[in-house]
Formats: sequence, C-alpha cells, structure tokens
Amino acid sequence: MDFVIAVDGTAASGKGTIAGRLAAHYGLPHLDTGLLYRAVGHAVSASGGDLDEEAGAAAVARALDLTKLDDPALQSGEAGEAASRVAAHPQVRAALLKLQQDFARQPGGAVLDGRDIGSVIAPDAPAKLYVDAGLDTRARRRWMQTLAKGDPRTLEEMTEDLRRRDARDSGRSVAPLVRPRDSALLDTTQMSISQAFDEALRIVEQARRSWLKSKG
Repeated sequence: MDFVIAVDGTAASGKGTIAGRLAAHYGLPHLDTGLLYRAVGHAVSASGGDLDEEAGAAAVARALDLTKLDDPALQSGEAGEAASRVAAHPQVRAALLKLQQDFARQPGGAVLDGRDIGSVIAPDAPAKLYVDAGLDTRARRRWMQTLAKGDPRTLEEMTEDLRRRDARDSGRSVAPLVRPRDSALLDTTQMSISQAFDEALRIVEQARRSWLKSKG
C-alpha cells in the first residue's frame, strides 16, 4: 500500500477540512466519502423515493455519477440527514465499497475522510486520525456554517440533529462509526482550524516516518 491517510470522525468535527489540507500539503488526491452518501441520499429524495427503502437506495448508489459530487445541494442540511439514513443500509455501503477502496489503492496514495475509512475502507492505512469535538462545539460550528446559507434551524435544533446523526452512525449494523484502535485521537473542541491542522500534520508526519522506516 502507498501512503494512505485515513481520517474518520464525527459530523462537524473538522475532519473534512483537515483531510483537505493534508491532501494539499502532501499533494495527494482527496475523497470526502460522505459526499458519496450525500449524493445517494439527495438523488433518492429528489426522485421522490423513500430514504428508508434499501433496495431503491442501493440501485441509486450503483448508478452514482461521480462527476456530480460538486453539486452545491449536497452541502445542505437535508442532504446530510439523507446521507446518514441511506448510509445505514448494508446494500448501499456494499455498492460504494469498491469505489472507495479503489480510490485508496491508487498509486502514490490518497487521503480519505469519512466514518469507516480506518476501520473498513483502508484498515492498513499507514496514518489514521479520528477527529472529534464536543457536541455543543460541533453544533455551534455547523449552525454558524448553515446560518450564513439561510438555514432556518435554531442552534437547539442543530444540536438535536447532530445527536440523532451520532446515534444513527454509531448504531448501524454495518460499518458503524467507531474509533479504530490504532488511530490517533484529535479532539478539536478547543482548537482553531489552523491549530487542528498543525496537530494533524504532526501526527501524520510521525506516522509517515514510521511507514518509511518500515519500508527500508
């Protein structure tokens, strides 16, 4: 395996921003795997489908058009909620598994962020981060982001939404959100994004040195 950085963590913990900056720093391709599930959930909802109907959601996942992952609609709160619901379906996860693994195995390495990267997608990744923050901190961050986009939800509603997502992501039967035992915990509760990136880079550099040493 080439140098793969697996970044897992809770919603609004900063993992996506950290992963993107790590990818830019090392010159590696980056995949926000959450966008795959957002795209599936959004497509199901847009077509009038039932997010809790597994076969229909899996069919959408198998036909997913990766060129549409930059659709601004995928950044909405509705898309995030839909993603969490379709991600609970084993058939949806199976449909997207190979795509993610192929991305991780490309020559030179890659950076992937999500909720099962270090545990399922790339369990042998040389560098693994688990990014987290307190629920209140994450809710306020997400609320501030979405408020600027006209999202009408209150801070209290955002907190409850994230609490539900945490429970759903951690409680699903297939590939639940867990901290891989060999991952480094990065708690960003008291950190700015610059501080979080600096700490992430320190952790990854340490892992990279060990990886290079193991390769002789």
